Amino acid sequence: MEFHSLSVCNHLLLYIELTATTLTSWHLLVTFCSLHVALWMKFFEHKPFDPRAVLGFGVLNGISIGLLNLSLGFNSVGFYQMTKLAIIPCTVVLETIFFRKMFSRKIQFSLVILLLGVGIATVTDLQLNMLGSVLSLLAVITTCVAQIMTNTIQKKYKVSSTQLLYQSCPYQAITLFVTGPFLDGLLTNQNVFAFKYTSQVVFFIVLSCLISVSVNFSTFLVIGKTSPVTYQVLGHLKTCLVLAFGYLLLKDAFSWRNILGILVAVIGMVLYSYYCTLETQQKATETSTQLPQMDENEKDPLVSAENGSGLISDNGVQKQDPVWNSNKDFQA
Repeated sequence: MEFHSLSVCNHLLLYIELTATTLTSWHLLVTFCSLHVALWMKFFEHKPFDPRAVLGFGVLNGISIGLLNLSLGFNSVGFYQMTKLAIIPCTVVLETIFFRKMFSRKIQFSLVILLLGVGIATVTDLQLNMLGSVLSLLAVITTCVAQIMTNTIQKKYKVSSTQLLYQSCPYQAITLFVTGPFLDGLLTNQNVFAFKYTSQVVFFIVLSCLISVSVNFSTFLVIGKTSPVTYQVLGHLKTCLVLAFGYLLLKDAFSWRNILGILVAVIGMVLYSYYCTLETQQKATETSTQLPQMDENEKDPLVSAENGSGLISDNGVQKQDPVWNSNKDFQA
């Protein structure tokens, strides 16, 4: 019985390795169907917006997933981990340049600590090659842009994460379904559809598709409610938890380097959360103190006159406040 279970697991792992990109397209297709059912049951409302933005966003998301899989296929695991670590600084640079978003020194410091810890815990061998390096660079750029767009589109068009995911899922699924078999065949030299689909494999494929619905939904929700950088921080927390649970439950090999890296990464995550919370509270305090001052200025006729505001007549023409109406004072 144990031997049969191991053979099923090995068969399933082989399938996942051979069909990573194609399987992702099925995940997105099932996500779209699930959201369509939720829409039919009126769990959320459909809110159409710029179709060009949806199309570009969906295709870009699909391309970024395909490039990440290619990066893993043409690089060592260590270099792939470096690629994932590079997403955070690249996102910070892009948001600073194009969106004028300011990251404080404390936030930058906490991110450096986090990346250092994850690097110590996960990065082992670094084998470089030209093709793999180019693919990794493209994967980092497209992933950063796609995640930034996830946040900006929701705010610009005032759509929820569910509405954006529902409209972009078909384009992502089509992009990956068209390119997936070719990319998977390029990486494994095998035909995806020639794989032996046993009942156990089909069961786990369906299970993974159902789980992917919550994963895709939570991804859009976290990025929309927080930021792409915060989403990446949570992603690295997931990596640390996978390593820790692998050691505790599966008795995977663990070294002092893994332990040190996880501890440093956790310190970076705690600092990042603390500084983000502190800055959010400071902004809320500043906003709350500015609002009463604005209300007082609007009520004060002297300040209103200095700001150029006055009374509005019945026909919509602005009139000067009587206190400062120099023409009436002269005529009197």
